[in-house]
Amino acid sequence: MEFRKMRRFKQQLSREECEEILNRNTSGVLAVLGDGGYPYAVPLSYLYHDGKIYFHCAKSGHKLDAIKKCGKASFCVTDQDAVAPREYTTYYRSVIVFGQASEVKDENEILSEIERLALKYAPYDSAENRSAEIREGLPAMSMIKIEIEHMTGKQAKGLAVK
Repeated sequence: MEFRKMRRFKQQLSREECEEILNRNTSGVLAVLGDGGYPYAVPLSYLYHDGKIYFHCAKSGHKLDAIKKCGKASFCVTDQDAVAPREYTTYYRSVIVFGQASEVKDENEILSEIERLALKYAPYDSAENRSAEIREGLPAMSMIKIEIEHMTGKQAKGLAVK
């Protein structure tokens, strides 16, 4: 598939800038094809690692059902959203990725990425507590990854370097 080129290319962020945004933020919005052909978009916590987006979910539910039915997904992270009312504009910066979402089946990959997720969201917790939380939650969760096929980032004209 050929993805669209960004129309406002002067506002486009580099791949490195996109990756920095994905690494420093903690939430994004996943969009998949939901029930009845309706889009299903849901905010969630995530991990960007090794060029992939990872997140966990319950072993059953709308999100997982949609991904199993059609793996095509997009994921958007907003890095900045500052409304400037006097200027009738918004100073924004965001990244959107498109790719194939699938349930991770490899146990080593699941354990590795859930550990990374735990470190991202609870960096000061003890290794013992982190391990106990993972052991407790693992039986009820699925790990999903998005293999990124296309990534773009965009920022407001007022933030773009001229």
